[in-house]
Amino acid sequence: MLELPVHPPLDDREALNAQYNNREMVPEHVELYAKWEPLCAQVFADFPHRRDVSYGTSARETIDIVLPDPAKSGDGPFPVLLYIHGGYWMSRTKGDQTFLARAYADAGIAFALVEYDLMPGVRMADIVRQCRSAVRWMWTNGQALGIDPKRIFVSGHSAGGHLTAEMAATDWSAQGLPPNVLKGGIALSGIYDLAAIKGCYLQDTLGLTEDEVAQHSPQFYETVPSTPLIVAPGGAESDAFHHQSRNLVNTWNAKGANCAYMEPDGCNHFTILADYADPASALCRAAIALIKDGRLPS
Repeated sequence: MLELPVHPPLDDREALNAQYNNREMVPEHVELYAKWEPLCAQVFADFPHRRDVSYGTSARETIDIVLPDPAKSGDGPFPVLLYIHGGYWMSRTKGDQTFLARAYADAGIAFALVEYDLMPGVRMADIVRQCRSAVRWMWTNGQALGIDPKRIFVSGHSAGGHLTAEMAATDWSAQGLPPNVLKGGIALSGIYDLAAIKGCYLQDTLGLTEDEVAQHSPQFYETVPSTPLIVAPGGAESDAFHHQSRNLVNTWNAKGANCAYMEPDGCNHFTILADYADPASALCRAAIALIKDGRLPS
């Protein structure tokens, strides 16, 4: 069992604010995103791709798909890693983090960045439904792009880490898809107990209801997936984020899940993305090994 750091009391708004306001803790996040912007553009210049492919009826229900270079990796079919961006369900876009695709495309893995509608314009259930629709679209249509529908993986950061856990825990049979449509996942810096979010400054925008907290807190799901899942917060993140990830791993594994925990040294809530994009990092290597060989880090 992983040791749990102390989490702020759920009725202590000031303490929760301090632990969950990542932009305040990492003011240089603005410079980081500015640095990544040209790297994102270069990915589209260097790899075959499809941009803004619609998977639903909303204008934001789109996917950017980056494919491996056929000169290096052949014509496929390729495994695909869906990626769900963060932003506390209320900000950011898929285009902020296209730079992540390079390491995976170089390894012969297609990388698909999922866009979704934002709260408070929609509710949490709508976002979860949209991400499921993106998985369904990829399973149904990916083969025409050289993607192997039998090798779909999912990943995400922050709110996207939460949505990755939601996807892993989905009863895909009830969605009309094979129960094992997802072969694995990587959840980065996620939030798996939404009660903490309801108790902090984010509630002013999100307006989470008690029902939403109960229905969309993966840590407390009775049925957990056997899908292999890497759960990773950055080593330099707050105790609350370490608590969230470790608690998910402990709780799910106790119920029979197959989760591995990683904590990249020195990474904060934003620089963990650079680590995830670095083919020399343990995190990136572990993600590629999971996709290529089905192996979780020991």
